[in-house]
Amino acid sequence: MSANSSLEKSELLPPLDPLAAKRWERMAAQSPSAWLHDEVAKRMAQRLGFIRSSPAHWVHWQPSLGGWASQAVVSEQYPQSACTVIEPSDALLLHARQNLAAAWWKRWRQNAPRFALSPQLPAHMVWANMGLHMQARPQDCMAQWQACLAPEGFVMFSCLGPDTLRSLKNMYIQLGWPPAAHDFTDMHDWGDMLLASGFAQPIMDMEHITLTYPHVPALLADLRSLGRNLHPQRFAALRGKNWLSGLHKALQDTLITPQSSGRLALRFEIIYGHAFKAPEKDLPSEIARFSVNDLRNQLPSQRKR
Repeated sequence: MSANSSLEKSELLPPLDPLAAKRWERMAAQSPSAWLHDEVAKRMAQRLGFIRSSPAHWVHWQPSLGGWASQAVVSEQYPQSACTVIEPSDALLLHARQNLAAAWWKRWRQNAPRFALSPQLPAHMVWANMGLHMQARPQDCMAQWQACLAPEGFVMFSCLGPDTLRSLKNMYIQLGWPPAAHDFTDMHDWGDMLLASGFAQPIMDMEHITLTYPHVPALLADLRSLGRNLHPQRFAALRGKNWLSGLHKALQDTLITPQSSGRLALRFEIIYGHAFKAPEKDLPSEIARFSVNDLRNQLPSQRKR
């Protein structure tokens, strides 16, 4: 399998509606950070302790999608490091300035982040929290990460995995409704995409986080803060009051279990990944394959015989 064929495989990832993804980018920038995104940022920051070197310059990739709290979390870890905040448009960059710029009386005490539409080289770390699963073309993001990193630079990212909202999705299927949410990519496929994008030594892991809610309105409000349904076959029209009351009843019947103590429970799969930029000389044009017999014949003892 060549590197190109690995990239072609990434085109087969779950499809997302690109127009809906762009709409969510604009909406997310004007909304408060989701609690889950902020919590994942703290957990991902704990993994920075395994990185021996401190980046002199790190890139905060689209905090409008991943939550504003990441900025403080990483800045506390690397107080002497310069930071560039990247957003894909002037409008989103303006929201980032409003949410992340330090108050004027604090700027003299800390490194104020820079704001840009493209990374300022060299970057030694890219931080991308909880945004990749909302990208219609995530492989384009990975290519930009790789291009902006200095040699031996690394990326840290998190996103939702395929077990996310499984009970909610199954409920919609049983009721004969269109998909409740778009599909989420498996961590092994993310690892393959990192390799195809020019990264080396990808390390992927995951965990499950279960959130509980006292009533349906609280659950629905939290889901709206986390994102939107970007499935191409989602229901495209407006729903009525009768459908909404049926949704409330179905959620109570499905998500309240003996284990949830009378509360509605939803489980999320959180995927964490990090990888280093591969030196160009280490990027193979294709993956070589050898049989066990071929390898055995290369041993000195076998050649002597």
